[in-house]
Amino acid sequence: MPSNTMPWCAAPNAHPAIRGLDRVRHLAAAGLVALAGFGASAHGAAPFMTPVEPARAAPSFTLKDIDGKTHTLAEYRGKVVLVNFWATWCPPCRAEMPSIERLYASMKGKPFVVLALDQGKSVDSVFAFMGQLSPSPTFPVLLDGKSQAAHAFGVMGIPSTYLIDKQGNIVAQAIGGRDYDSAAMRTLLDRLMK
Repeated sequence: MPSNTMPWCAAPNAHPAIRGLDRVRHLAAAGLVALAGFGASAHGAAPFMTPVEPARAAPSFTLKDIDGKTHTLAEYRGKVVLVNFWATWCPPCRAEMPSIERLYASMKGKPFVVLALDQGKSVDSVFAFMGQLSPSPTFPVLLDGKSQAAHAFGVMGIPSTYLIDKQGNIVAQAIGGRDYDSAAMRTLLDRLMK
């Protein structure tokens, strides 16, 4: 049975105990979490996106993208915003990124934007990672190196994605990978863009 969900990885700054791990142990831990999460999501246990009720105000953030341009969440007020927290070392993040790009490309000209916030890598690492994806993302890829925005949103695992309405409120969220290039996602976005 096909599923629209994929596993997730632990966020590197989600818990103080994770911060002390060296790179090899971190990757091994992320792989185990991803494998454990795959079993649950492969059986369709997780909904596509979970409604946030009541909707809550999205935390503000100001971050630079990989080209050095500054972005604030507030500048996108009046648009529906998909905020995706991810990392280069996270397999489910890699798996879902092309579907996010296809969704973004299909919504050109509409009041919709994607902001992808990388957790903890250098601009060079993120840029190299983006070049390995097909299609390569054309939406803003922001650097949340100290995971300040992730902490403000309450991210505990990645990928984590939040859907923000035109008034700046978080109305839905998803933990774990998804196929965002779907009819269900377009229906949800069309409803929020009205």
